[in-house]
Amino acid sequence: MRNDIIIEKLLRYIAKIQKYCNGANYEKFAVNDIVVEACVFNLSQIGELANKIDAEFEKAHSNIPWKQLYGLRNRIVHDYEGVNLKLVWEIIDNDLEELKQTLESLSNN
Repeated sequence: MRNDIIIEKLLRYIAKIQKYCNGANYEKFAVNDIVVEACVFNLSQIGELANKIDAEFEKAHSNIPWKQLYGLRNRIVHDYEGVNLKLVWEIIDNDLEELKQTLESLSNN
């Protein structure tokens, strides 16, 4: 899969998560099973796609935490010690917007 297609897909998954969580805080997020499951699924998809980026592209854009994205996917999919909702929320609340902006700058090239 070409890197530009992967970037566009990553941006779509991020947009879905942000839409699901719009206006929420951790307390609202944690009690809404449908939103939690949707977000966890989309985060796992982001991780899966991060693993498909070409090695050269990954190296050229080392400011993006490709390995951590895939690592999160592994934790979600394999349920290592259960999914930590607080960590999932912190990623959504603190990291997704920056990742989105970085990916958007790449998609405009």
